[in-house]
Amino acid sequence: MEIATWEKEKHFHKKGYNIIVGVDEVGRGPLAGPVVVSACVIRDIADFNANPEDEQWKLVRDSKLLSEKQRKTAFAFVKEKFYVGVGQSNPSTIDRINILQATFLAMKKAIADVEHVMDKERAYQDAEKMMIMIDGNQVIPHFTREQVCVAKGDQVAKSIAAASVIAKVLRDNLMEKYDKKYPEYGFAKHKGYGTAQHIQALNQYGATPIHRTSFAPVRNVL
Repeated sequence: MEIATWEKEKHFHKKGYNIIVGVDEVGRGPLAGPVVVSACVIRDIADFNANPEDEQWKLVRDSKLLSEKQRKTAFAFVKEKFYVGVGQSNPSTIDRINILQATFLAMKKAIADVEHVMDKERAYQDAEKMMIMIDGNQVIPHFTREQVCVAKGDQVAKSIAAASVIAKVLRDNLMEKYDKKYPEYGFAKHKGYGTAQHIQALNQYGATPIHRTSFAPVRNVL
């Protein structure tokens, strides 16, 4: 099992970047609900030297590798240790500009949000230099900030792993709320992904306002 480390953050810190942002998304593939992005920045760089065997830090890893209980514990710990920003694109935006562009838009929102959080919570530092680490293999196009892709970033870099935890928990919570509004679809269980149960419900009940009509399984029932 890959446990994310601080090596990427340390690398950029040595190069003079004093703000290193980890960015990850959850929800590109589902047929319903938003795509959610988080951007996380460590509050204290002394934590780069935290004990890797510490039980709490060990939970800051790819959110897909955690149980629901572990994710909730990790969520609270990340909120304590990181500045956290969040952005999302709703289904109508996804349908209008496509899922990839909607994800990039949510990334920009999350980065702007974490900058706003930092501006509110800490003293301004001169000559700040920011590096944005994005999980995956595509940087945000037409974006003026320095950025780098990190393949399997949520299994490699702690800041990206932290972002994966935040985005996953927030999106899951949102889909559980939608489950109460649309109980026939089982959103609490599959979180909007195209499971057999979900496809069956789509065929039986049709699409809801939170479904992505540009996605074929939804478009087919319209």
